[in-house]
Amino acid sequence: MLDLLARHWVAGAVFMAAALLALVPVLAADWPLPLLLIFLHSPGYMIHQVEEHTGDRFRRFVNQVMFGGREALTTIDVLWVNCGAVWGIDLIAIYVAWIAGPAWALVAPYLMLVNSLGHIGPALRFRGYNPGLVSSIILFIPLGLVTVLTIPATAAQHALGFGTSLLLHVIIAANAIRRAAQARAA
Repeated sequence: MLDLLARHWVAGAVFMAAALLALVPVLAADWPLPLLLIFLHSPGYMIHQVEEHTGDRFRRFVNQVMFGGREALTTIDVLWVNCGAVWGIDLIAIYVAWIAGPAWALVAPYLMLVNSLGHIGPALRFRGYNPGLVSSIILFIPLGLVTVLTIPATAAQHALGFGTSLLLHVIIAANAIRRAAQARAA
């Protein structure tokens, strides 16, 4: 089952993003802007994932370019990170925004902003494109910044959103580094 999902989740992301975006006019009629902005992070991330993961491009880039041919990311890692962590966090964020207020859901925009740095950094280091770079620049940075700047929040709420996002990215990177070290030692 996981193998089937791993092969087809990106195609599912295309249809999910389209379906979620089709709801925006209906939601915008009744939802306050901060709640709508948090909602937009789910389809926004899915659009990014299509650029990033079509043809397994990002995993191959990480393994070949960043880790010198060692398997630092597996297809199952990519599946869990994107469908489990990212989609799950964005789903939880919209419910938290609805129940507790959008300021408590700032993990969604910070997830985008931190991820965009994870694409811009390697682009500068390796002096070229990496899968996901374009949508990080034209979608993640504007949507993330507009959301962070639009939603009134305390320093603690910003710290929670940023810290949670940063922690997730550190866990992903640490897992990749660990797996590459194991591959090197084998």
